[in-house]
Amino acid sequence: MPDLVREARWWTLGFRRVAGVDEVGRGPLAGPVAAAAVILPPWFDPARLAGVDDSKRLSPGARRRLLPRILEEALAWAVGEASVEEIDRLDIRQATFLAMRRALAALAVPAEAVLVDGPGLPEAGLPGERVEGVVGGDRLSLSIAAASVLAKVVRDAQMEELDRLHPGYGWARNKGYGTAEHRAAIARLGASRLHRRSFLGRGEAGEAAS
Repeated sequence: MPDLVREARWWTLGFRRVAGVDEVGRGPLAGPVAAAAVILPPWFDPARLAGVDDSKRLSPGARRRLLPRILEEALAWAVGEASVEEIDRLDIRQATFLAMRRALAALAVPAEAVLVDGPGLPEAGLPGERVEGVVGGDRLSLSIAAASVLAKVVRDAQMEELDRLHPGYGWARNKGYGTAEHRAAIARLGASRLHRRSFLGRGEAGEAAS
């Protein structure tokens, strides 16, 4: 389960506001990519967020139940996103970085250090030595895991709303991922304005949307 070992290293160095950052939505054929940043209080008791884990390892119901606790316990939290147009213009990697930077910029109190899921985050608004990439971080760092839950719940809710506005693609179920249902709908209905043109035609299997 995720812990606070990495956060504690920064707290010990005097950096009290350590943000965990994660994204969701890199792989879908439609919809934005979202990122969240969560700052937990220094020397936080991880038992207060028991059950928080990598969002992919939690059921939708568990994520929804845990989110209010995360928001209540966090010192600060924020969500950022990059649009379909930005994904197509920048590429998904750069758009993901953009969403992460927007989440950090939206925090009510600025982060003094950042733990980011993955190899790192360029131009995070902090000296590079205070931005720590953690590969598999959503399973290792409680701050990153909390951010992964927040980003996932927010983006899933957005895709459910977009499904009501653009019915037929099954986004409430597949969240924009390239499932067989979704690809069949694109073949039948054509692409919508919320489809990533740079992704269409790819042959990769759809990622599980749960």
